[in-house]
Amino acid sequence: MKITVKLFAVARQRAGCEAIEVELPEPPTVGNLRVALAEQHPSLANILPHARFAIDSEYTSDQAVVPQSAEIAIIPPVSGG
Repeated sequence: MKITVKLFAVARQRAGCEAIEVELPEPPTVGNLRVALAEQHPSLANILPHARFAIDSEYTSDQAVVPQSAEIAIIPPVSGG
């Protein structure tokens, strides 16, 4: 299944774009998405373990199923002071 993932902050900077398409194996879970992103977009690999994922603007867990028509976003950790 192919899905589009929106990127924010450092994820957007590393990928060089606002969104990317990812080929996702079945079953389509956020955990599978995390692994597929690291394989298909190595520039994101080191931030993915710490990033949060949202499905249709709701934070979700790695066990959540990714609906084909859902809006998916990666929200990387932020730091600052």
